[in-house]
Amino acid sequence: MSNQTYAGAAAVSSAAPDLITTIVPALGRVMISAIFILAGLSKLAAPAMTIAYIQSVGLPLPQVAFGISVLIEVVGGITLLLGYRTRLVASVLFVFALVTAAFFHHNFADQNQFIHFFKNVAMAGGLLHVVAFGGGRLSLDGRRS
Repeated sequence: MSNQTYAGAAAVSSAAPDLITTIVPALGRVMISAIFILAGLSKLAAPAMTIAYIQSVGLPLPQVAFGISVLIEVVGGITLLLGYRTRLVASVLFVFALVTAAFFHHNFADQNQFIHFFKNVAMAGGLLHVVAFGGGRLSLDGRRS
């Protein structure tokens, strides 16, 4: 092999880590934030139904819980999407996902609830990754460093 071939191979192999550290964290934030943003907006579209659901599981102050959940989902989701204060926001969303699983999806005899419980656990796992590694280069946090 010529030196030119080695240089080309090195350029290709160094591009892959750049792609992984730049695009992949941003794509991950887009994907995980979407579920929070959409859930929060759907709660805003049907507040009475959401408050009744919160009441049905026996949580106190359902109107307050509704407001907190919408705030966490919409503002937290958008903030995660932008990558601002990413580790802190991912930590809050991590706790929110686990609390939601425990209070709203604990009836394992119902297959739908079983699936939602583990969906929340999986989301929490992804959020822990964000807590550990941050928002990446294409984030508001990454631009400050």
